[in-house]
Amino acid sequence: AAREWLPQPPCAIYQASFRDLPEVFAELELAPVDGVLLDLGLSSDQLADAERGFSFQSDGELDLRFDVTEGDPAWRLLQRLSEKHLADLIYAYGEERFSRRIARKLVARREDRRPVMTSADLASLVQSCIPAQSRQNSSIHPATRTFQALRIAVNDELGALESVLKRLPDVLKPGGRAALISFHSLEDRRVKQAFRDDPRYHTLTRKPITPNEAEIERNPRSRSARLRVAERTRD
Repeated sequence: AAREWLPQPPCAIYQASFRDLPEVFAELELAPVDGVLLDLGLSSDQLADAERGFSFQSDGELDLRFDVTEGDPAWRLLQRLSEKHLADLIYAYGEERFSRRIARKLVARREDRRPVMTSADLASLVQSCIPAQSRQNSSIHPATRTFQALRIAVNDELGALESVLKRLPDVLKPGGRAALISFHSLEDRRVKQAFRDDPRYHTLTRKPITPNEAEIERNPRSRSARLRVAERTRD
């Protein structure tokens, strides 16, 4: 998508995981660098592509992979995992308190030879598992947490984040800065912990920087963004 919009970009464009950043820098002979900015969120193009399954507001195959050439799609995960494993996954990665109800219904559908295969089907199933009062009291779609959990699992997002947080200091100059934008508490918690516990980082943001009302009005998807910045300590 980037190459379509920028046929002659003033930069190098790579399709790679965050965890591969040191290898990309080595190939470009860039390291050590003055700074790195990582945006951990989904792109608008990914959300808009119904065939990728990221949005529960449109119907498409429940894929959820960032790179469709790697790993298994989410629908296959739903067919393979046990009820307990599904419940634990949805709770751990989505912080969904009705995870056991959702897992039970997913497995029931599977046993009835009607497995969940599309984003709209999953959204409808999850919504049916959430009590009406909880749906009314929530500011997000009932399926948001379950979609998040499956997406994180399919792409090993937290594993990639933990890997790049450990490796970033190796590509930063002393005094260089790492800035990470996260979009949910599981990511933000890991960034905060790495900046606090790794002696190679010196945290510059005591609290995360969040968007103001004007920015949220211009870009509603920025609402949950959290920016943390740390400096590479000098050896």
